[in-house]
Amino acid sequence: MPIRKMNKSDLVKNLSIKSDSFNEDDIEKSVNSIISLITNSLSENQRVEIRSFGSFSVKLREKRISRNPKTGTSVLVEAKNHPYFRASRNLKHSLNK
Repeated sequence: MPIRKMNKSDLVKNLSIKSDSFNEDDIEKSVNSIISLITNSLSENQRVEIRSFGSFSVKLREKRISRNPKTGTSVLVEAKNHPYFRASRNLKHSLNK
């Protein structure tokens, strides 16, 4: 079974089909607001938890020496933060039914 992808516009369309109360523009603004809120919270190093779905947090990757795959030379990669998502038990359970 091929993997189907859903982007943000597909998400907005699906939500607007399932909702009679809101138009597509309102749903798009809501989705953008949620994504913006999560992004801003993570940039302030805060954890975001959505019950029965999962949690978003930031993890620090220490500086390290890596290799350029094209040339094989060693490169120093500086420390940086990256987003991390951990699925809830309910989400994992619903995927494995």
